[in-house]
Amino acid sequence: MAATEFDARGARITLFRALLQAAKRHGKDRIAVEDPQRQPISYGRLVLGALVLGRKLADRTAPRDRVGLLLPNVQGLAVALFGLSAYGRVPAMLNFTSGVKNLRAAAELADLATIVTSRRFVEQAKLDDELAALSEGRQIIYLEEIRDEISSFEKARGALASLAPGFALRKYEARPDDPAVVLFTSGTEGKPKGVVLSHANLVSNARQVFALADGILSEHDIFMNPLPAFHSFGLTAGMLVPLFHGMKVVLYPSPLHYKQVPKLIRDTGCTFLLSTDTFLQGYARAADPDDLKSVRYVVAGAERVKPQTREMWAPYGTMILEGYGCTECSPVIACNTPKATKAGSVGRLLPGIEARLEPVEGITEGGRLSVRGPNVMAGYLNADTPGDVMPPDGGWHDTGDIVVLDDGFVTIKGRAKRFAKLGGEMVSLAAVESMIAGLWPDFNHVVVSLPDARKGEQLVLVTEKPDAEKRALQETAKEQGFPELWVPRAILVTNTIPVLGSGKIDYGATRELALTMRSLL
Repeated sequence: MAATEFDARGARITLFRALLQAAKRHGKDRIAVEDPQRQPISYGRLVLGALVLGRKLADRTAPRDRVGLLLPNVQGLAVALFGLSAYGRVPAMLNFTSGVKNLRAAAELADLATIVTSRRFVEQAKLDDELAALSEGRQIIYLEEIRDEISSFEKARGALASLAPGFALRKYEARPDDPAVVLFTSGTEGKPKGVVLSHANLVSNARQVFALADGILSEHDIFMNPLPAFHSFGLTAGMLVPLFHGMKVVLYPSPLHYKQVPKLIRDTGCTFLLSTDTFLQGYARAADPDDLKSVRYVVAGAERVKPQTREMWAPYGTMILEGYGCTECSPVIACNTPKATKAGSVGRLLPGIEARLEPVEGITEGGRLSVRGPNVMAGYLNADTPGDVMPPDGGWHDTGDIVVLDDGFVTIKGRAKRFAKLGGEMVSLAAVESMIAGLWPDFNHVVVSLPDARKGEQLVLVTEKPDAEKRALQETAKEQGFPELWVPRAILVTNTIPVLGSGKIDYGATRELALTMRSLL
């Protein structure tokens, strides 16, 4: 399928240049970022802060260094991100929810020599063990100490540089195709990878999203973004899209604070919310009657939006729009809009994206999706030779998803890895989960495929419903025309299904949980 028309030439700039363009177009005094401290900063202050902090960090690092950022979703993160970018350093966004083992692996994969964090954050989030592991052989820089070191002269020098930042930074500046950030895949299906996104990748994707939403978004909209910036959805859609187009973004450090997020939405008058289905249900349950009424649109990703979630948000008049993406694509690939929505789909491909489907044995509808476009990553970090980046072959990225394409709309049938072959037939685990969600909508469910001594594989349901019965499952499957083969052979009940910090189901951990539980039966 050919790409929808999109002129990527205007996006061939660095992140900091894109910020400068937005400040010039929308005014330096326009509010850019706010967080729970309720001391919003303007575009001018964001640029100034980035210049001052960026120079201090540049004094302690080398050009093109990858620098780990271990920070929550607050204003300081935005300042540090753009500060490193302004001086040609590459932020590596560390997932502080992933545990000591994964953090250490990420730091080694990215060959990090420096970590930037906050003493207050480490203390509040109880990350002492994680930081101790990261600090072995690495420089740890605390933002509080940097702030205390900044002299009046350095502030004045930054203010002077902000009058002509392009000129002041000419010897430090990266090129559009240079690495802009390193993100680490969530590892829902396997071992996490280091994804290198260029400046042009990120700016292109931010502008592709805005182009798709032409006439829907304006500089008067206010984004609420509680999704972490170590997740590509939170970084690009939640921070870069609004900042590059004149919209204030309200950052919040955790999507799991179900009472606090709705209250901040009410207090700041947010009109757009980025979230996942799991978090949307949490906010709707915890919110007071008026907390969410300002939200016109929710853009939801990472997991399918359940019908009951839409019902919970219906009283507010909010339209929930499903989108789709992956880290390797910066991340947005497709999204529904109020002007172009197709039920059951994740929306139309963004302008500038080409798509092709590869046939999959045993699957008659759709195929395995690969995409190409200006937002497709520079490449993966090479685990064998730290520092090297392996680009995608021909610019194409294999998403690993089985989809149907219809007039540009993408309908996801499931992950290629989330199909099981039973009796010679390919069974979609996602389809079985959808059937079960309709039967027991108030609980979370995951279907996994486990080894079976007689049949090779068997389906097992892991559910949070305490009294889940196989008979009810069999009757529902029969009513809906599901083959008996598709009905899980066993039901395992757990208090909580594992999720990642991004809100996605952790399928790897759920499968391990199922294996452990089955062995104890």
